[in-house]
Amino acid sequence: MRLELQGITKRFGSLVANDGIDLTFEPGQIHALLGENGAGKSTMMNVLYGLYQPDAGQIVVDGQPRTFAGPGDAMAAGIGMVHQHFMLIPVFTVAENVVLGHEPVVGGSLIDLAEARRRVKAISDRFGFAVDPDALVEDLPVGVQQRVEIIKALSRDAQVLILDEPTAVLTPQETDELIGIMRQLKDAGTSIVFITHKLREVRAVADTISVIRRGKVVGTASPESSEVELASLMVGRSVSLAVEKPAAEPGEATFQVRDLTVLDVHGNAVVDGVSFDVHRGEILAIAGVQGNGQTELTETILGLDTPTAGQLLLDGVDLGGKKVHEVIEAGVGFVPEDRSSDGLIASFSIAENLILDMHRSAPFARAGSLSPARVAENAAHRVDEFDIRVRSVQDAVSTLSGGNQQKVVLAREMSRPLRLFVASQPTRGLDVGSIEFVHKRIVAERDNGTPVVIVSTELDEVLALADRIAVMYRGKIIGIVEGGQTADRDVLGLMMAGVPLEQAREQAAGHHTALAAADAVAQAEEGAGPAPTTDEEGTA
Repeated sequence: MRLELQGITKRFGSLVANDGIDLTFEPGQIHALLGENGAGKSTMMNVLYGLYQPDAGQIVVDGQPRTFAGPGDAMAAGIGMVHQHFMLIPVFTVAENVVLGHEPVVGGSLIDLAEARRRVKAISDRFGFAVDPDALVEDLPVGVQQRVEIIKALSRDAQVLILDEPTAVLTPQETDELIGIMRQLKDAGTSIVFITHKLREVRAVADTISVIRRGKVVGTASPESSEVELASLMVGRSVSLAVEKPAAEPGEATFQVRDLTVLDVHGNAVVDGVSFDVHRGEILAIAGVQGNGQTELTETILGLDTPTAGQLLLDGVDLGGKKVHEVIEAGVGFVPEDRSSDGLIASFSIAENLILDMHRSAPFARAGSLSPARVAENAAHRVDEFDIRVRSVQDAVSTLSGGNQQKVVLAREMSRPLRLFVASQPTRGLDVGSIEFVHKRIVAERDNGTPVVIVSTELDEVLALADRIAVMYRGKIIGIVEGGQTADRDVLGLMMAGVPLEQAREQAAGHHTALAAADAVAQAEEGAGPAPTTDEEGTA
């Protein structure tokens, strides 16, 4: 099926999310849409899937203009979509989720679950998905849940499959498996639209690449393009993808976590006996798939959660159980994973957001009253220092882009003397230019002698920033390894899936050995030339 977008424009008030977009998706091709967050990629796909109606332009399927009033029309036309946040019902089985909305019936009214299971098994067997039709979705790993979403789309005869940021919640091994699945689908004739901002994955799997910037298609590229070339197309200027940092010179371990346990409202241990040290002048990165206790760990450090057991020692003083303002006054800088709800007050001005945790102290307040002049002076200085792009510091912080909002949070948290800096998902939602800036500031804080804890689900970011890497899985630290160039991506990926450190090293070593052997065989065969032909008697 050949699919075209012709002049697609979509507006939200004064914001033009898509601006006259022309794209063609060819049959049996993996077409990557590459762009920074907020570039308009997902909006464009939501138009294609019938979730949004375009303000201008048209969708053309096999030469015929089509109008999709909703996702049902798009699915009927052969278009399926796997959203970044899965659309599955956890308490339903795989088979029940797959046929939801187009259930096969028997006897005129009863759902034919046997037929539902058959459909799942047929697609699963065809592509080697290894998905049990009777498994409850809530019991499945994230990578398998994603396969269920793909089966759901294929069960409705999708000829074009849209994958929206499909690797955001996957381990490296699960990402490799997904890339293999994408190639299988392509070979079977399915067109794949692969939406992402991850350069490595685009180069690994795409047949063609379209780059979106500020709602427009600004160029096309081939998978042979370098990551630097792709990044430059994304942001419109040259950027450095490498984090330049001198070797760490760690000092005393001034932040110590000892046997920390945190329970959720149901009494389950979401942080389970966690222990680690962070030294002055060191970045410890905590890696892992989202939802393995990282959020609860960082919120407990800040005082938002109360530990059930264990200690959080900063310069020998236990922070466990202290109130948030006491933790901040102890010298902790904190960047939350969700800046919109936890890091900023949207209706407050940029200047006010820059002093949120200092508004009661000098020089910003005297006798309980704020000094507007001091607040404005501080804002002007921080805006310049952190390159925050603003029209006026008196504008609401909600008027800023995501990258500039993150810079406001960083500027506030780094503008006072720190004894510990904690940043959770510090570059989530940022373009590569903003990521470059944020990484430089984090390294500078480390070089000032501050112990730094970074929590990130982006393995490339972890490898780039970390001096040491701790991996969390189901509330536990299952291993700590050295960071930098010595870190093994395969080992970390296995640990993120729950494999203990030593076992992960053994498995990774076996994998590397197998790859080396396969390469040696391929090279030997290439050097030997074609094998001689034989006659019926077996002689050459």
